[in-house]
Amino acid sequence: MDRFDVIIIGMGVGGEATAGRLLDAGRRVAVIERELIGGECAYWACIPSKTLLRGPEARAEASRVAGVATPAIQWPGLRDYHDYMVRHLDDTAQVNGYEQAGATVIKGPARLAGPGRVEAGGQLLEADHVVIATGSQPLRPAIEGLDQATVWTNREATNVRDIPSRVLLVGGSAVGVELGQFYSGMGAQVTIVQRADRLVDREDPRVGELAGQALSAAGVTVRTGVTPASARTAGGTTVVTLDDGSQVETDVVILGAGRRPATEGFGLDTTEVTLTPRGGIAVDEQCRAGPGLWAVGDVTGVALFTHVAMYQGRVVADNILGRDHAASYDGIPRVVFADPEIAAVGLTAAQAASRGISTATAEISVADSADRSWTYERDPRGAVGLTADRDRGVLVGAWAIAPLASEWIHYAALAIRARIPVSTLLDQVAQYPTYTGAYLAALEQLGL
Repeated sequence: MDRFDVIIIGMGVGGEATAGRLLDAGRRVAVIERELIGGECAYWACIPSKTLLRGPEARAEASRVAGVATPAIQWPGLRDYHDYMVRHLDDTAQVNGYEQAGATVIKGPARLAGPGRVEAGGQLLEADHVVIATGSQPLRPAIEGLDQATVWTNREATNVRDIPSRVLLVGGSAVGVELGQFYSGMGAQVTIVQRADRLVDREDPRVGELAGQALSAAGVTVRTGVTPASARTAGGTTVVTLDDGSQVETDVVILGAGRRPATEGFGLDTTEVTLTPRGGIAVDEQCRAGPGLWAVGDVTGVALFTHVAMYQGRVVADNILGRDHAASYDGIPRVVFADPEIAAVGLTAAQAASRGISTATAEISVADSADRSWTYERDPRGAVGLTADRDRGVLVGAWAIAPLASEWIHYAALAIRARIPVSTLLDQVAQYPTYTGAYLAALEQLGL
């Protein structure tokens, strides 16, 4: 039996964040990955999707700049760069890197075999600490006849070889919006079907409204308040019937209706771990799931974001190394890399009100508040929204739909996490001209 300080099951970004810190601290670590080291984000989600989106985004940006000719997209070149970015779905360099750093790397499935014990690669491993970082899996809605159609998840959709002529996206949150924008930008006829009454429905209603307007302007057909009921395929065409009786013809159906924590197939049921109502592994503030057992990333169901998985990995590593670290999820940004970008942080106005917070809200157009928007593009697009706690005088929520919003949402994220008084924010001086300058006008509109 091989003995380690720590065994990590799953080497996506959460597992990697944990492993890196522990190896740097000189711990003896075994890492187990049944697919590719780097996980979903590196090969089938964040990295490939943002790489693919950049081509249509750059073309659209150029078309909005005065005096610039609109460039053409060369799909073979974009596809080749995508393949480079996902390492041609080959993790040999990552395996070698971890081995050189001192880790024992096992490629294949793992199974919990009792406290501190894991079976993998035909071996029984033992450690003081076991970290579960198995990620999540896409949800597949029950649609009659769907098994006869060409159906993609994010994996096939972000590793596409040839652009289909017609695409139906089921789900209008981040995956649906981003992939809808990409395929539309590449010339496909795209329809997004969303069960909720608006896109990105976990955000403020105004965010969904503006996102829908942007997608419609880009040529995407957006259907909200409906869901697929059945599908039939004939002659290479799939006809999807929606629950309102209307039909959509498509060449491929892409599922983007959410994900669930991956808690099956590795013996979790043999432990005393409990699952949350969302199906994730229940963890405490230190991301501890039980004695000597930890969980990070999507498998916890806390917040299914790459950056949260990385953060939890740091939290677990610190606690294993004896540095007490309690996780805080205040001020975690949420971004949809659309065009324009959609970014949000903290509570929505409705969530704040439901918690009994006396709120002040503001919304302002970036064209009216940030001169940078005019230097950046003709006919500037976008808006900024803020929600504040009147009694405490701090921000509790913010959103922005505008170019580069993924970058400047962090101003609000830090303000919310650190509970910086609005009075201090009002006295802060932003570089001119920047999109960040829009915050001042919105803050003043709060009237606090």
